[in-house]
Amino acid sequence: MRPMNLSESQKKFLRGLGHQLKPVIMVGDAGLSDGVLKEFASTIEHHELIKVRIRAGDRSARDEIIKNLCDKGSSSLVARIGNVALLYRRNEEKPRIPLPMK
Repeated sequence: MRPMNLSESQKKFLRGLGHQLKPVIMVGDAGLSDGVLKEFASTIEHHELIKVRIRAGDRSARDEIIKNLCDKGSSSLVARIGNVALLYRRNEEKPRIPLPMK
């Protein structure tokens, strides 16, 4: 499964939905362990849109963790503010969030 290419209007729509969400996945100094990846996969499968808090030393380390999480979790980065990333992955079997057309 590949991450979706989201248009700017779709990202704006998802940012609006994600505004009220609290981070449900926390990535610590240990980085992306197998346990974190499993938890991420099951959570994003159920919710489609989640916030992830990354506790890493500097900005480049956070960016690298977010990139790896998107690649390994087949998700798309919607927005990143500080150490919180908003990620989206459509559930192909039971889509929960109807995205606006491009």
